[in-house]
Amino acid sequence: MSHNNLNGTIPRSMSQLKKLKILNLEYNQLSGEIPPELGELENLLAVNVSYNMLQGRLPSGGIFQSLEPSSLEGNLGICSPLLKGPCMMNVPKPLVINPFAPGNQNGRHRGDDDESEPSNSLKQHRFLSVSAIFAILAAVMISIGVLVISLLNISAKRRLAFVENALESCSSSSQSGASLSMGKLVWFDPKTAPSISCMENPESFLKKENEIGSGVFGTVYKASIGDGYRDVIAIKSLVVSNMIQYPGDFDREVRVLGKIRHPNIVTIKGYYWTPKLQLLITDYVPNGSLQSKLHEKSPSSTSLSWPNRFKILQGTAKGLAHLHHSFCPPIVHYNIKPNNILLDENLNPKISDFGLTRVLSKLDKHVMSNRFQSALGYVAPEMACQSLRVNEKCDVYGFGVLILEIVTGRRPIEYGEDNVLILSEQVKVMLEEGNVLECVDESMGEYPEDELLPVLKLALVCTSQIPSSRPSMAEVVQILQVIKTPVPPRLESY
Repeated sequence: MSHNNLNGTIPRSMSQLKKLKILNLEYNQLSGEIPPELGELENLLAVNVSYNMLQGRLPSGGIFQSLEPSSLEGNLGICSPLLKGPCMMNVPKPLVINPFAPGNQNGRHRGDDDESEPSNSLKQHRFLSVSAIFAILAAVMISIGVLVISLLNISAKRRLAFVENALESCSSSSQSGASLSMGKLVWFDPKTAPSISCMENPESFLKKENEIGSGVFGTVYKASIGDGYRDVIAIKSLVVSNMIQYPGDFDREVRVLGKIRHPNIVTIKGYYWTPKLQLLITDYVPNGSLQSKLHEKSPSSTSLSWPNRFKILQGTAKGLAHLHHSFCPPIVHYNIKPNNILLDENLNPKISDFGLTRVLSKLDKHVMSNRFQSALGYVAPEMACQSLRVNEKCDVYGFGVLILEIVTGRRPIEYGEDNVLILSEQVKVMLEEGNVLECVDESMGEYPEDELLPVLKLALVCTSQIPSSRPSMAEVVQILQVIKTPVPPRLESY
């Protein structure tokens, strides 16, 4: 029910929806407090009431004690330790009684010092007037002080940004001087930048024996740099075909991506630019891609267990939620699939190839065609229809397909002798028939059904054909947290 201009208070009768699982009321004009009865809904897995006019305490039970801050932000004053800002309680103003009003037992009786009442009243009003003037003057002075401090902060931030850009330019020029006269090398963190001798010719790393992967946007190489060549990085050579014409645009977009810091997202360290060659320098992730663990593993290699598969799903969801909800406009991946989920030494997932549609804004038809063919089965249906608005819900669809692939160990589309099997449709049918556990990957060993079944149901919600029916990635993260740590059964009162 989001984006519907709903107003008034949230009805308490919603607590009668005992099977309600997702409550999405964001971007409305709802006011008042959230009914405490909603905390009694045991099946409620996700709530989003952001950008309304709500205030007061959250319900004490259920999902409300583990909500993400993004699900509550943009309201008048919800009282929650997760949120910064005012806490406004919706309580009536106290009734003030004049102690000197006629008939008040605690006040003075009429006739006691009647002659002094006018002068005392006049003095009282005069005192209030002077107090009001001082209060107004104090408020004005405080406002002026806040305004001056804000302007000084803005000015200081601008000067700091100017100094940082100057330092980065100096650092870049010092590393890309005479030895790098044919190209521009930019390292975002000068403290971790390698010596000039290590990176004097980045093109020398682009050898066949260093190749560790390839995709629609380019080929990835492994390179050793630093003292004794102990530091390992990954270098992605972008397929450009004259699509990037202005180095300033490239620099601006890559710097945005280079600021992203999240444990489940690959860090971009810098880039190398020439008119005919663009390289992205990123962290090296040692354990390869999820694709190799699911579909290209050798018979002797160990299959992923259910705890590791759930950890990969949860980490990928957190990374996507960070891209969607921490940037304006949101950074949309558009190409979520096992090839773009890398695994570190502890099998923690790291999303790669994010934001490249921002960098390669002028993709030609050949690259776009190859991109969609390589992501067949992961592409949301609305991306084939130009009349529909394409947004972050495309990534939610791809994540739903990724869930199905991780749980079943099968590809999203499989071709038989005389038919085509679509994984999401097959799982949906098996779930309705009650035999969905037959499609689970047997190689992962034992698994808890109370975790696996809700995960499969979440995947089918994410792969809904209607974009508005899919949850946001913040809601997906909440649901996965609830699945992993279910709410304990309520203690019955005696």
